[in-house]
Amino acid sequence: QVQLVESGGGLVQAGGSLRLSCAASGRSFRSYAMGWFRQAPGKEREFVAAISWNGGITYYADSVRGRFTISRDNAKNTVYLQMNILKPEDTAVYYCAADGTTAQAISIKSPAGHGMDYWGKGTLVTVSS
Repeated sequence: QVQLVESGGGLVQAGGSLRLSCAASGRSFRSYAMGWFRQAPGKEREFVAAISWNGGITYYADSVRGRFTISRDNAKNTVYLQMNILKPEDTAVYYCAADGTTAQAISIKSPAGHGMDYWGKGTLVTVSS
């Protein structure tokens, strides 16, 4: 069993940065690949980024590649999403999720996030223009 709690969301101006954190409880955190997803109002959930259990492999959505960086610290049971050069279209609720498969598998789940093992409740990111 893994419980996930996101933090770090807020209001930021376009061009700014935020770092999201996802704290996990449970002894098996390092066994899971992790993903970040987002859902904007009126839109479907979309994949943002994924990372392998040891942090060695990462995947990104085209819309965030080069601006966002996913990382993890297994000693702290935490996964991060560093978001730079934020745009108004990045406004969404951001969710972290854990899965027992691979980062690659997370990146291609359809619909996005389908079948992930555990989810957090999300944190709101609002980017003003």
